[in-house]
Amino acid sequence: MDEVYMLTIFFDGSCPLCAKEMATLKQYDSRDVILLEDIQQPDFSERFPAVDPNAAMQILHGQLEGKAVYGLDVTYHAWRLVGKKWRVAFLRWWWIKPFADRAYLFFAKHRQLISSLLARKSRCDSNACSK
Repeated sequence: MDEVYMLTIFFDGSCPLCAKEMATLKQYDSRDVILLEDIQQPDFSERFPAVDPNAAMQILHGQLEGKAVYGLDVTYHAWRLVGKKWRVAFLRWWWIKPFADRAYLFFAKHRQLISSLLARKSRCDSNACSK
C-alpha cells in the first residue's frame, strides 16, 4: 500500500539553502506527513510526469492533499503541518504577501548565488545536497 502524504514538496536539491531548509523541516515532521522530492534526481520526470522540472526550478512546487500549491504557499503549509507556522505565517498576511512573494521570486531566481554567499559554497557535493 502506498503511503499518503499531506504535502509533497518538489525542491531543488542542488541548492544548499533549499536542501538545508528541507532537512530542517523533516526534523520537525514527527507525523511523517511531508514527502520531499528532489527535482534534480534523474528519474524525477518519470515518477512525477505532471510536474515540469523547468517550472519547478522557477518557483517551488508542492502538492497539498492532491492540489497544486506554489512558492511561499508551499513553505507556509509545510511549516504549518509540522506545528511551526509561526515561523512563516507573517509572509501570508495580506499586506506583506505581495512583497514576500516578489522577494521569494527574486530568491528563487538567484538561489545558487545567494547560497554561495551565505553557505560559502555554490552547490552541494556531487551537485546534490543530502536530505
